[in-house]
Amino acid sequence: MTFTESIKTCFSKYADFDGRASRSEYWWFVLFIVLVGIGLSMVSEALAGVFYLGTLLPSIAAAARRLHDTNRSGWLQLIALIPIIGWLIVLYFLIQEPQEPNRFGSAVTASAEPGAQ
Repeated sequence: MTFTESIKTCFSKYADFDGRASRSEYWWFVLFIVLVGIGLSMVSEALAGVFYLGTLLPSIAAAARRLHDTNRSGWLQLIALIPIIGWLIVLYFLIQEPQEPNRFGSAVTASAEPGAQ
């Protein structure tokens, strides 16, 4: 999945916690949020805050779908609330390979994705 496809997909599934998200979809979206957030914070902290607030729900939804891709519940994001070690555990879950078979459905293959060649 490309950078722009990832952004379009994550915003089109703004609050969709069902299904799966590939690693590329999730990490391209995270990169988009970080880059735009840094750029906006150079212009205005308030504007960056509004952007982060507006992308909070789709980023949680994308992370839940990414965890589904590793055959884990999206609720495991709450582990990040554990001081110091929690976010490292969630990061480890998010970077893992997709798991098949998977209780959250089958993976979308590259040839089935829109715009794939």
